Amino acid sequence: MDRVTLYGAAYSVYVRIARLVLEETAVPYELVEVDVFAKGGPPPDHARRHPFGKIPAFEHGNFRLFETDAIITYVLDTFGDRALVPPTPQDRARAVQLMRIMDNYAYPRLVWGVFVEEVERGRPADIPGTLTADAIESARHTLSVIDGLAGSQFLVGDRLTLADLWALPMLTYLRLAPTGRTLLAGFPKLGSWLDVIGKRPSAVATRFPLELKSAGEILGGA
Repeated sequence: MDRVTLYGAAYSVYVRIARLVLEETAVPYELVEVDVFAKGGPPPDHARRHPFGKIPAFEHGNFRLFETDAIITYVLDTFGDRALVPPTPQDRARAVQLMRIMDNYAYPRLVWGVFVEEVERGRPADIPGTLTADAIESARHTLSVIDGLAGSQFLVGDRLTLADLWALPMLTYLRLAPTGRTLLAGFPKLGSWLDVIGKRPSAVATRFPLELKSAGEILGGA
């Protein structure tokens, strides 16, 4: 089998989504670190892989892709594993709905709006940022919508799907922020889901660097 290579940073939400799919489908791959936030931007040769300078990018032999949806579609179709796609039309539609909610609302409101604003805006680690009431309420509303659509064990149906893998990285970052942990405490179903999914081998193998650093205190370790 031609080598599968994923280009991107271990800290990236969307790189982790792609890695989770590769791990869950048991496709061997190499992660080549590309830091788009490095001083001076990504390396010049990255433009050949992603003309917009983002991550992830993907190669399988001589075939190149960028955009997470496209990468995952290719992986599932090429390597013959559709177990992550729900079997019924209703569940497939619900999974896509949740994935787009994560992209369009959760990512900006939970990751950038809470985690990045509170934890990573260039401040010392022991001086958290101050979130506005509007940002907190926006995050809470987003969680309430996800919680209302989520199933009891998995987000959709009775087995792991792409919806779970899309949500895991974003809600993990949310829980790494003090306000995020407080918000998640108000949605115990989502908190329990995150505890369970976060212990899967694929999740452990792809933990964010900050998650690894904080695992003992916040996530209970592997």
